[in-house]
Amino acid sequence: MTILRLKALLGAGCFSLALIGTVATPAHAGGLERGWYDIDLLFDPAQITGEAGATYVMPQRDLKNAKDTDPLDGTLSGPKFSSSARDTESYWVPNAGIKIGMGPIDCLGDYSQPIGASSNPGANWAGAQSNVDTQVRSKAFGATCSYKMDLGKGQFRFIGGVFHEDVSGYKEQLVVPLPSPLLGTGIGRLDLEGDGWGWRAGVAYEIPDIALRASLVYNSAVKLDNLSGTLDLTQVPGFINPLNPLLGRVTDVYGSSQVPDSVELKLQSGIAPGWLAFGSIKWVNWSDLQSIPFCPTVTQGLVACTTTSPVRATSLDLLYRDGWTVSGGIGHKFNDQWSGAAVLTWDRGTTTGLSAQTDTWTLSGGVAYTPTQNVELRFGGAVGVMTSGSIHSVLGNDGVTYGTDYTADFGNDLVTALSTSLKVKW
Repeated sequence: MTILRLKALLGAGCFSLALIGTVATPAHAGGLERGWYDIDLLFDPAQITGEAGATYVMPQRDLKNAKDTDPLDGTLSGPKFSSSARDTESYWVPNAGIKIGMGPIDCLGDYSQPIGASSNPGANWAGAQSNVDTQVRSKAFGATCSYKMDLGKGQFRFIGGVFHEDVSGYKEQLVVPLPSPLLGTGIGRLDLEGDGWGWRAGVAYEIPDIALRASLVYNSAVKLDNLSGTLDLTQVPGFINPLNPLLGRVTDVYGSSQVPDSVELKLQSGIAPGWLAFGSIKWVNWSDLQSIPFCPTVTQGLVACTTTSPVRATSLDLLYRDGWTVSGGIGHKFNDQWSGAAVLTWDRGTTTGLSAQTDTWTLSGGVAYTPTQNVELRFGGAVGVMTSGSIHSVLGNDGVTYGTDYTADFGNDLVTALSTSLKVKW
């Protein structure tokens, strides 16, 4: 449900540096990661550079041996409820940016979709009481600048910026199976939206003569303290539980969460004329997202909204662990018009047992075509393996056991992606 894009500068020669190719290598990353944050355009040597691109990701995670393990809310078994389901959907991730240089100052304005999720296994499987359809969307607009100064044989940069992020989405799940469609579908739906501000800071050092660059950038968390939405239980009739006032109606709810902070270290260096080696290490604080409770808005300010609160209406149970992404690759300039690169990426899965987000290994490659000095076209592809595992209940840090609805297994599954982008320089 997620995507990681890695970019690499390729050395134009042993004693010169030019941006001659970029490989966008998508991966099915952990947590809710999708496009994340990318400010590599800030380093483009042209005075003005515009870039736009998109990546199409095709994960194929299949769940099998699914079994309903909670008989208290109705058992999902028999021919109506399958023991297998496709957990993932394909999705697009667009990005765009423009960089302007003014002497020692470079500034970048960019659009991205840092997080997202897309899963639609449907209502006719044994895990429907955990997930029928889940969709998460985001959009972020950022402004980042750097100031560079001479230091030794190269240049040192101070990097800083801010970004605003909007997050929205919904989750549907089967609350209770009903004996007749005349009574309703039995499906409940949680709709949410929120927004917040974040900031970034970092440093970089470059020696253009040998195509060397090292950068370290921190992206702050984006507080979503204003998360609000609705819990729609109109398809769950009240007679199921007369003591529950939320059934059979739409209830305004509120909560809070955050898009986690991250740190990324990137390294590159020319190793021969026209050849470049590069790599990166990224940490994302996904363990901040455990169980996210939501309570009726009418109780806001009166009772604390926690996972154990008596007024809690529902919750998003994630129980993630921290994410780590390590990549390494090599690039080569074939001639003045063509260059290419290949990258191997390992992404540590963030699941602790509630989801199918295990480790992912991805091999990606791409080519850049420069028909003129001011235009660059890029095409890339990736193929990866999402490793096997199982879904089961987990004891949270708060002492509550989560994921008691169902269990399932999954094998080593395939993820592929295609990307393209256009860069124009003035």
